[in-house]
Amino acid sequence: MENERYEPQKLEKEVLEFWEKNKIFNKLVEKNSGKKPWFFMDGPITANNPMGVHHAWGRTLKDIYQRFKAMQGFDQRFQNGFDCQGLWLEVEVEKELGLNSKKDIEKFGLENFSRKCRERVEKFSKIQTQQSIRLGQWMDWENSYYTFSDNNIKHIWHFLKKCHENGWLYKGKRSLPWCWRCGTASSKHEMSDGGYAERQHVSVYFQSPIKGRKNEYLLIWTTTPWTLTSNVLAAVSAEFKYVKVEHDGKVYYLGEKACKRLIPEAKILAELKGKELAGLEYTGPFDYLPAQKGVVHKVVLWEEVGEEEGTGIVHIAPGCGEADYVLGKKLGAKAIAPLTEDGKYIEGFDWLTGKHVTEVLGPILSDLQKNGFFFKKEKVTHRYPICWRCKEDLVFRLDDAWYIKADGIREKMKANNQKINWYPEHVQKLMEDWLTNMEDWNISRKRYWGLPLMFYECECGNLEVVGSLEELKKKAVNPGVVDKLPELHRPWIDEVKIKCQCGKEVKRITDVGDCWLDAGIVPFSTLNYLEDKKYWKKWYPASQVIEMRAQVRLWFYSLLFMSTTLEGDFSYKNVLAYEEVRDESGKPMHKSSGNAIWFDDAVEKMGADVMRWVYTGQNPSFNLKFGFNIASEEKKKLDILFNLVNYIKTYLEDNNFKKSKLKPQDILTKWFLSRLETLKKSVKEDLDSMQSHKAIKELEDFVLNEFSRFYVHLIRDKVKRGYDGKDKDEVLQVLYAGMLDSMKLLAPFTPFLAEHVYQNFFRQFEKTESIHLLDWPESDDSLVNKSLEADMDRVKLIVEAINFMRQETGIKARWPLSEISVQLKEGAESMKDLADAIKTLGNAESVNFVKDVKGGKEFEWGKLKLGSVLKDDALIRELIRKTQELRKTGKLQVSDSIEALFISDKETLGILKKFEMELVAGVGAKKVAFSEKNIESKGELDFDGKKVKIDFQRVQ
Repeated sequence: MENERYEPQKLEKEVLEFWEKNKIFNKLVEKNSGKKPWFFMDGPITANNPMGVHHAWGRTLKDIYQRFKAMQGFDQRFQNGFDCQGLWLEVEVEKELGLNSKKDIEKFGLENFSRKCRERVEKFSKIQTQQSIRLGQWMDWENSYYTFSDNNIKHIWHFLKKCHENGWLYKGKRSLPWCWRCGTASSKHEMSDGGYAERQHVSVYFQSPIKGRKNEYLLIWTTTPWTLTSNVLAAVSAEFKYVKVEHDGKVYYLGEKACKRLIPEAKILAELKGKELAGLEYTGPFDYLPAQKGVVHKVVLWEEVGEEEGTGIVHIAPGCGEADYVLGKKLGAKAIAPLTEDGKYIEGFDWLTGKHVTEVLGPILSDLQKNGFFFKKEKVTHRYPICWRCKEDLVFRLDDAWYIKADGIREKMKANNQKINWYPEHVQKLMEDWLTNMEDWNISRKRYWGLPLMFYECECGNLEVVGSLEELKKKAVNPGVVDKLPELHRPWIDEVKIKCQCGKEVKRITDVGDCWLDAGIVPFSTLNYLEDKKYWKKWYPASQVIEMRAQVRLWFYSLLFMSTTLEGDFSYKNVLAYEEVRDESGKPMHKSSGNAIWFDDAVEKMGADVMRWVYTGQNPSFNLKFGFNIASEEKKKLDILFNLVNYIKTYLEDNNFKKSKLKPQDILTKWFLSRLETLKKSVKEDLDSMQSHKAIKELEDFVLNEFSRFYVHLIRDKVKRGYDGKDKDEVLQVLYAGMLDSMKLLAPFTPFLAEHVYQNFFRQFEKTESIHLLDWPESDDSLVNKSLEADMDRVKLIVEAINFMRQETGIKARWPLSEISVQLKEGAESMKDLADAIKTLGNAESVNFVKDVKGGKEFEWGKLKLGSVLKDDALIRELIRKTQELRKTGKLQVSDSIEALFISDKETLGILKKFEMELVAGVGAKKVAFSEKNIESKGELDFDGKKVKIDFQRVQ
């Protein structure tokens, strides 16, 4: 490993082969089997496409905590999950098959379509498994759970039966956010994650004549002109100021602020409050349509009206908007629903019937102009609901759907939420707010590849909800069909009819379930809740879950809803929620924007451990900036770590190291071990509190700064050839123990690098086959000395001040000083034992603590004064540095011995000869020679007027 470069891609593939060949993961599971259980519950990844780098953040965090707990000896299930149903998958299969609508799917054949959906899951679950393995994630990959499994489906049936028995299940008609392309509704919690986008639409201002008032009009506004065919009401705010104005020979009513914005030149005839307009009747723009027959248009009061946009008078179409529907229902207004499932106008809409909602903007504007209703149009950019699956703009459509009531469970869920430990803590409040405001759960979708809802509605009014396969067989008209079902999906499950209590045969409703039912049941289905309660109780509730913060309204919510329903409690104890992965400039990653990074590209270019280092160092409360430039900078840290390992390995081998019990005597050893034990304790506390980002920063600071740049600097002369002090073996033991414990602590974060280092050096001294089979390094409080750590922190500050003074005066750090005088404001007595550390780090002949420094420079802890530069010593340091540079240029290893020759004048050689032993040790030579002859050399040093030529050759 000496002088080996850190090449993560090569190294990681070798480690993967080692793990696979030696079944290391299996041995870990066996090692901890039967011990105290710790259940990490995996949120299922959608098996629909290859992974992106955004998937890898969550999977890295999951792996870190499972590895940490495994090293602590906990028995774990290591079960990965795949999300397999729902529109995400259906839309991709449609693209693959060239299908564009539900009619196309039905023409293709529902059985064929379901088979294709299953095939896609099987294909991409294999791809994602291999990608996760490449990331270094350890799971029992042979036993992943799939949400399309019959077992998962049967557990959801059981849950829905329970909801029905509780009186929570009902069918309701509402104006729902609807995707015409997918032919189904979206629920509120689905829309909370990726359900809105910035869109530019045409907004329309139209003038409707007020009945009984000649030449007077309401000026009304809408951003959805297609809904004007269903206009029923016009809404105003009771207390807003409105104006009656004259403009272009007509009299208009509109909001005062809107008037100043739209027609500031209009003549104001009167001012009035909105409540004075309430009750006015007006003529609608499409009253001639058959669908509008019998409608009386009125002005109504509504607190949701705003005055910053539009006219202050809002168009209300109860059949085409969620809020509109609620208002209309409250007022008893007619709801005119114009669209079919696929977005076409139904019968009763005259020339619009059969036309698609996306094609009618122009014709509707023309119709408004022709009939005298058009006033103005303008483009507006606003946040608009979109289909989270196919990204088409949603419409609102009046339709039946199945719901679970929220009020019956709301307070229990809120109480359970308070018992869960959330990190970051503010996420608990987000869940609290969601639960406080959550509406009834829309659980039905008018689609194909999903959970079959076992609801049987009879014409007699009876509703049967089947809660198990056994119940289905018992009630089935044709039980033989149940026994022959290849799987519990459409179209096969649709063939099963049951007999109603009235005697009639009843078919299952064709709707399928919300995909968050699939994921929310996993604490029960994966633990075989229905058949093995003992096993379920062993693991339930989950010790930890980790997913994006957006899952508060999705998976975390559905988990809590279903566990509160089935058991009255929570199904997870601890939650780590993280934010989004963005590109290097902070912009969201999107395939369409060209800034998305696929996992395979990233891992091959930067390596898995570098990716993991980037992920782990990010505070999960904030979005993560990810990219190749950032990764390149982070890799430099692992390069330093790798070089430190090379350094330690080289000098341990060079000194024929033999592992023995470490008995700390030297004050530097005591400080280092104190810091190491403090680190062990703090890293464990950070991981226990789900703050892996803090843990890695502490590890990074210790290894890269205190170990590599500080401790190694202090002891480097003690590990070189020629040094035979009594403390040499102690230093070597410290280097060994310090690096081994550092690697153990790093193992969950950078599993490949830790394994490589362990196998290539530590394995020869340790009995355990893999670093991941070692126990977690517990801290030894008896070695912790906080006052010594504090004193060493002051040493660092003193050295920083010394280096600053050197820079100010042009004295290089390599040039030794005759002395350094230190005056401290307090604590000088305890610092005297660390004078040698200051002397080494400050590069001085001596360090003196005095009560009063004459002259000098003040710093935070006191005052400093630097002595003169020792010119001869400085010459030797520069000569050693130059020789080492030439060794490196000549591609010599640290362990390669040389014979060195230094050529100069008589006076300079006289100086060099006084430092012969320092030169031997400093340049890695068996011997050095001196000459005044001017011969060819490998290089030359010119220092302070003295010139020295340097030559050497490698020797055995």
